[in-house]
Amino acid sequence: MSSSTATRTTAPALRRLSFTFALDGSHAACLAAGADGGWYVESWRLTVDGSAVPTPVELPGQRSESLRSQLVALPDGRVLVCRHDGDRHDLVLLSTAGTERVLATLRMPGLRLLPVPAVDNGTSGTGTSFGTGLGGPVAVALGTDTRPMTTVWLVYADGSAPRQVAEIPGLHGGGVWLDRSGRLLALDRVADGVVKSVVLDLDLGQATPLLEIAERSNDRLVLFDPDTRFAMVRSDAPGEDRLGWGVLGGSAPLRFPEVLHVPGVFLRPIALAPGTTSGGDSWGTAETSGTGSSATADASGTGSWATADSAAELPRVVAQIDRGAASALALWTPSGGRLDPLPVPPGRLGAVGHWSTAGLRMPYSAPDHPAALATLDVDALLGAGASAVAVGGQLAPTARYDRRTPPGWRLDGSTGPAEGSHWHRAESLELTGPAGPIEAVVYGGEAWLSAPHLVLALHGGPADAWRLEFDPALQRMATAGLAVLAPNQRGSTGYGAAHAMAIRGAWGGPDLADLLHLLEGLAGQRAALGLEPPALFGVSYGAFLALLTAAHAPAGLVSRCAVVAPFLSGARLLAEAAPPVRALTTRLGGAQPIEDALGPRDVLGLAHRLTTPLLVVHGDRDEVVPVSQSRALRHELLRQGRVEGSDFRYVEAAGAGHEVLAEEGAAVLHELLAAFLATGRPT
Repeated sequence: MSSSTATRTTAPALRRLSFTFALDGSHAACLAAGADGGWYVESWRLTVDGSAVPTPVELPGQRSESLRSQLVALPDGRVLVCRHDGDRHDLVLLSTAGTERVLATLRMPGLRLLPVPAVDNGTSGTGTSFGTGLGGPVAVALGTDTRPMTTVWLVYADGSAPRQVAEIPGLHGGGVWLDRSGRLLALDRVADGVVKSVVLDLDLGQATPLLEIAERSNDRLVLFDPDTRFAMVRSDAPGEDRLGWGVLGGSAPLRFPEVLHVPGVFLRPIALAPGTTSGGDSWGTAETSGTGSSATADASGTGSWATADSAAELPRVVAQIDRGAASALALWTPSGGRLDPLPVPPGRLGAVGHWSTAGLRMPYSAPDHPAALATLDVDALLGAGASAVAVGGQLAPTARYDRRTPPGWRLDGSTGPAEGSHWHRAESLELTGPAGPIEAVVYGGEAWLSAPHLVLALHGGPADAWRLEFDPALQRMATAGLAVLAPNQRGSTGYGAAHAMAIRGAWGGPDLADLLHLLEGLAGQRAALGLEPPALFGVSYGAFLALLTAAHAPAGLVSRCAVVAPFLSGARLLAEAAPPVRALTTRLGGAQPIEDALGPRDVLGLAHRLTTPLLVVHGDRDEVVPVSQSRALRHELLRQGRVEGSDFRYVEAAGAGHEVLAEEGAAVLHELLAAFLATGRPT
């Protein structure tokens, strides 16, 4: 099927997700949405002068793209899309001219795509010429089933049917190319609860061990340079999760430098500097049999890896440093023995990137900058000094605004506000919690605590956190004059394992204790100023937590409560949700009861204590939290004599899924939430 009639007018992008780069760095692609939440694909042209130019790819028939679609950016600007619908996966090719072509449909429980290197005027190991016409494969499709097996196809953009090239036992994640011809692909195999990197030869259809450091260690290849054979690995063989490095093909050990181990901080290698070569063949060329050499090492790092003859020949690596709400960047070289911070503006980086002679490209967002593509001149930034700050002698991101744009930093495509308005800034601050500090993102400037209206916003997840990034719903609240405090209480990610795991088997335990503590302090300080207590706002798990907080807070500490897609208890969610959600709930111990003075964490059993003005919003096609959860709450409130329209309001969004605040029609809900949180009037 092909069409060239594009009729939908796309709105300027306020949200962008799922960035992907063509392997040659010429183009990128992402999902984008305007204020109304209608999602579409964007193709970005990345020019040699450093600019990045987005073009919306409009679908015929005024259709929106699915949030769950996976994208592959192709070197000619087209975008390969995988649309998931249960076990059906449609592979579709989109162009900036508005054409849409269905290439194939594959049926598997799970499917994902990886781009294939395009070799100009060359031949891949599959015997297919690539060249500028993209006549060869453009992607690898990895399908998984319950046996478990992984089926591998090569996907073509010329209309040819996908060609199955392998079927290998186990489930496989990751995906790092070991050559530039698209033959040897490193994957992370999951077997018996252990992750090991293997190399898949697409010519032979065989997978063989690549990285085996210890028998029960989890070993992943995370970055590889075919020219120098330089590799970075992540392994817990040293006793805890660590980054290490080596050069493939020798007898010297892998190294796990202390500088790459920063407690409480997640260090993520992003990209290798362009243009580094040692004159050797690529790994795929050298190992023509495709079997490679298995890297084995004990916890101290001994094994069949070599250190380079000269560490100065090895590539430089840019790493993203994530701790808490913000991100930072640093440059690392094997010979340097240190992380050199790069002064990037406060915000959140996208954890993916491409480094070419035009610069390092990465997605970037800040509370007052909708997501876009940043281009970094790494050497210029390095010379400008550090924006990271020392925390206990280690690197950590800064979340304070330096309004000066550092030399070597460029941001393209970030949508500005409407004429006569502005985007509201936010910063992070540290609050005192009952068991330690709690970081929060705050809108409202230095006077946030004394604002007429204050919203305590609770994130979903629970394995999630508020980030220092653009959020349309919170922006709308700030525009309405609301101050917003968005805490990352216990259970939030980004603060180390202990913080994240505190609620494992205790949903509504330590996190609820943190929120009740914060609420008591905030309400008390505001009462002394003659101001109303905070309002509560939460989405998904945050909605569950907001309802628990409203039910257990002493009288007069909550002014009103707005929740989106709430569930009523872990046990009730486990009973009604789809299998993937049930599996997640079980893994996180969400249905385990908590034995304490507060009693069961069951909102339905606490409905009689929900006396503050209440707004409940739920999509009627929510695939994560069934709408029956909110319907049951509405029914119970009515049974207890609460009056709909005056005591509470219930809004069921027709056709909306779990991401109801990011789907089509989201702007109306943003307005509704902001108005309710400011006035408490549910109508």
